[in-house]
Amino acid sequence: MERKAKAKRFFGDKVKRAAHLLLFRRGKLPGAKDWELRARLGEDYEEILKQLNDLLDNVDLEVKRIGPTAGVASFGETLTPESRYVTTLKGTISLREARMCGWRIDSLAALATAIAYVVSKQGKASRKEVEKILGQKFGKWRAMTIVDAFTRTGYLGEDESGMLYLDWRTRAELDLRTLMSALAEAKFQ
Repeated sequence: MERKAKAKRFFGDKVKRAAHLLLFRRGKLPGAKDWELRARLGEDYEEILKQLNDLLDNVDLEVKRIGPTAGVASFGETLTPESRYVTTLKGTISLREARMCGWRIDSLAALATAIAYVVSKQGKASRKEVEKILGQKFGKWRAMTIVDAFTRTGYLGEDESGMLYLDWRTRAELDLRTLMSALAEAKFQ
């Protein structure tokens, strides 16, 4: 019995360290890479992350594993050494709470528009087309800078031919079915 208590307390310290690694941003991208977690938490880091995920479930958050190109994977699946773990919102947030996330409300609208357009083009759309659509509402220069911001933050990716696609952060943070349903319902109201 004493051995179990020590193991829990030991994991408790590591769960706290894992929460710090995943919740506080270091560098440009949120979360932590696979190798960072292994180095800081040990070989049993996936068990520690499962415990953290159980704790975060109480506050409507979850830990997700994301590959560089493949998208979201569940625990135990092997992606690549470059995969990373991030914490994301499990449910939805209200419009008032969305204002506090660091993005302007018109930027969120532009992001929804850009994502919806890329999805409507079967996952790839030219950057010029997206900028043209956003430029009709936000102006040409604002559209160019906002698309740059979306690619820089990982919501959209851009290949060498100038085609935009949905990047890892979109797959991790957004429920595309719900977004597309909401947009379709808004069109008909």
